[in-house]
Amino acid sequence: MKKLVLIDGHSILNRAFYGVPELSNSQGLHTNAIYGFLNIMFKILDEEAADYIAVAFDLSAPTFRHKAYAEYKGTRKSMPDELREQVPIIKDVLSSMNIPILTKEGYEADDIIGTVAKKYQSEDVFVSIISGDRDLLQLSDKHIKIRIPKTSKGVTTTHDYLPEDVISEYGVTPHEFIDVKALMGDTSDNVPGVPSIGEKTATKIIQEYHSIENAIEHVNELKPQRASKALSENIKEAKFSKMLVTIVTDAPIETELSDMKVGNLYTKESLEWINKLEFKSFLKRYENVETAASIELDISSITDLNDWNTLYEKLKSANEFGIAICFDETAIKSYTVSSLYAISITLDNLTYLIKDIEQIDDILERIICLDAKKYILSLKPLIKQVKDMKLAKNFYDLSVAAYLINPLKDSYFVEDIARDYMGSGVSSKAEMIGKSKLSEVLKFNDEKAKKYFASESYVALFASDYLLKKLNELELTRLYEDVELPLIYSLARMENTGVRVDEKRLKAYADTLLEKISKLEASIIDKAGESFNINSPKQLGEILFGKLKLSGGKKTKTGYSTAADVLEKLAPEHEIIRDILEYRQLTKLNSTYATGLAGYIRDDGRIHGSFNQTITATGRISSTDPNLQNIPVRTEMGSKIRDIFVPKEGYVFVDADYSQIELRVLASMSGDEKLIESYHTAADIHAATAAQVFHVPLDKVTPELRRNAKAVNFGVVYGISAFGLSEGLSISRKEALDYINNYFKIYEGVKKFLDKQVADAKEKGYVKTMFGRIRPIPEIKSSNFMTRSFGDRVAMNSPIQGSAADIMKIAMIRVDEALNKSGFDANIVLQIHDELLVEVREDEAEKVKELVERSMREAVSLKVPLEVDAHIGKTWLEAK
Repeated sequence: MKKLVLIDGHSILNRAFYGVPELSNSQGLHTNAIYGFLNIMFKILDEEAADYIAVAFDLSAPTFRHKAYAEYKGTRKSMPDELREQVPIIKDVLSSMNIPILTKEGYEADDIIGTVAKKYQSEDVFVSIISGDRDLLQLSDKHIKIRIPKTSKGVTTTHDYLPEDVISEYGVTPHEFIDVKALMGDTSDNVPGVPSIGEKTATKIIQEYHSIENAIEHVNELKPQRASKALSENIKEAKFSKMLVTIVTDAPIETELSDMKVGNLYTKESLEWINKLEFKSFLKRYENVETAASIELDISSITDLNDWNTLYEKLKSANEFGIAICFDETAIKSYTVSSLYAISITLDNLTYLIKDIEQIDDILERIICLDAKKYILSLKPLIKQVKDMKLAKNFYDLSVAAYLINPLKDSYFVEDIARDYMGSGVSSKAEMIGKSKLSEVLKFNDEKAKKYFASESYVALFASDYLLKKLNELELTRLYEDVELPLIYSLARMENTGVRVDEKRLKAYADTLLEKISKLEASIIDKAGESFNINSPKQLGEILFGKLKLSGGKKTKTGYSTAADVLEKLAPEHEIIRDILEYRQLTKLNSTYATGLAGYIRDDGRIHGSFNQTITATGRISSTDPNLQNIPVRTEMGSKIRDIFVPKEGYVFVDADYSQIELRVLASMSGDEKLIESYHTAADIHAATAAQVFHVPLDKVTPELRRNAKAVNFGVVYGISAFGLSEGLSISRKEALDYINNYFKIYEGVKKFLDKQVADAKEKGYVKTMFGRIRPIPEIKSSNFMTRSFGDRVAMNSPIQGSAADIMKIAMIRVDEALNKSGFDANIVLQIHDELLVEVREDEAEKVKELVERSMREAVSLKVPLEVDAHIGKTWLEAK
């Protein structure tokens, strides 16, 4: 039997919009409804193995129902803008998949679906109707199944209805379902129905009389009496409502079954849409598809020195070329031997693969010294490989360039840059070689691996012109050339140096943690009065709210909530809560650091983490493998993690940290005279703010007033609300609002500055740092209040946090350059937010401390002084 799938377009799009969390692509286009729609459609097509498919959409023109009843659907809210913008796009996507779109002026999508379904259902054709609208249950038939999907948190389940399922759930046949709906009315469609007859009464009447017409003939016999009276007084309304809810099955739709035959959904055109919408999870469906503009590569292998020397002569006279490198992953862990395996170079339209040559490290050293402009997708791995980074000149990292142009994307791989800046199709690494390591498959001359590797240097060369021009258009060239590119070299040196870990201290730290965890576990069980799994939220919830009867327990489908914010509010009620919170902190420390860090220690006894430039939207550097930026500092055991990081023998650490850099940036960017004056005259900015906001002399500021002022100072930077401040300070919302209002009365320049950032973001769609870094904010135009409020906060904070990040990057470059020129035996080993950690020979520590402080203070010139706190210590903790 053949299968025909008919999809109710607007209904499924609407369901998807509310069922899938808000999504947007890197261009700010909302995509959650499209994603959810396609997810449902692909799932249904996979299940049905459909032979035919069509999608019906409503038109904006009035239907025959609107003409008969002007109030039809008049109570519906207008479509949110975020959904409206996705409607034409899903139609374009469907068209690119060769899926017919059915519409008819004067008729609804339901009528089109009903007409097509009834026309083609037969012993040879089974029809599945996909809709979120239960009105379509009236179409259920022997060969017509209604499938109603429900999407929650991105997961879709489907409820199917054949006639027997409708009878089972609603007590009436599909045809009788029409009469039930007519009697009870429909508030969502503004169908009047019969007053005082609800679903239960309507169902009972139709179960007994099977139709409105028959019920009218026996209207005096209806039970209860009020239903009899209501129907007798509203016969016209009942018949009219039935007309409104009855789906037309003979609309003048000109379509043949053959027109709906499922063809090739996974076309080059639809792949371009999937890439544009950034739906990576669907790409596996396109494994054998290449886009219309798929890159054609001419690849030549260089496997001996003679061929290399010929190529080298060409490179010496070249103006530019693209380059990529491949590592032998098996050699990376030692960090003591070369791991370079292959080099790809694109010159003009020819790509050369250099591999299986023993002298490949020397070849790379010769390449980096050439005068030509060298374009690469990721520069840091290359310069980490060379002996003298200073010789690596005229390199352009295009992933960093793409990041500056749009920092909201989640990746800047070869396929992303080819798609976004060349309009070309490049398959991802996973598509080409799966989970295999590139060097391993290259060793076997795998054609897909060679093509993928060659595409990296090809795309680097041919996307460079557009990217660099775009940087210039956006006034980002100076930030790119003066900050981001030099920073790559500083980060590479830092990663190569690594930070030393005392493994004995790490083991002792782990043992101490386990001992404390064990004692806490025993204490918790003792206070609970029974043994249970503390790590099970369900069991913990039952103990706290079921057995111990603590207040505030809110039971969900999965049990009571035991989230940290819930428990923190309960801490005063029972001492078990403090134990549980500490237990959670210590178990996290154990898994993340005591156990987790050991796996990152290389053969040289150091951790060589990764510091990333293209992850955060604000411009901050992020730390991975491991993440050393989330080390807790407010708890004793958390801060002691720093004690396991030690310099080598005869060396110490210099730790330098900017003081209140974001507040100083706020003062400078806002130009607020009082805030600037406070920084010039007061040693304690929080006390100065307290004196201003709470109207007390500076010498009368209490610790509590200072604490409150500090919360307001930092809260303003992050666009804090009165609710957020009240929660943080445990005060009333009115008090919090008064604090914020008083602050803005004193610092009017700050208020004007923050308001301007929000206004600029609404007008332009982005904000900028003082160095020109762009932060797009698509959320600020959302019709959703919570999303829009988030956008407002981002608009206020991003220029401040982003400027602080830029200053830290400039400072790091200055410190790194100063250390290299000074001749001191010192290297930066960690960069953590506003902090630099330098490993230095002990007898040079004081001079290096002064050098680092001076370099950081003089990194940029603000309207207020930059202050740096620097200390010397035998461990990171001691230096901190």
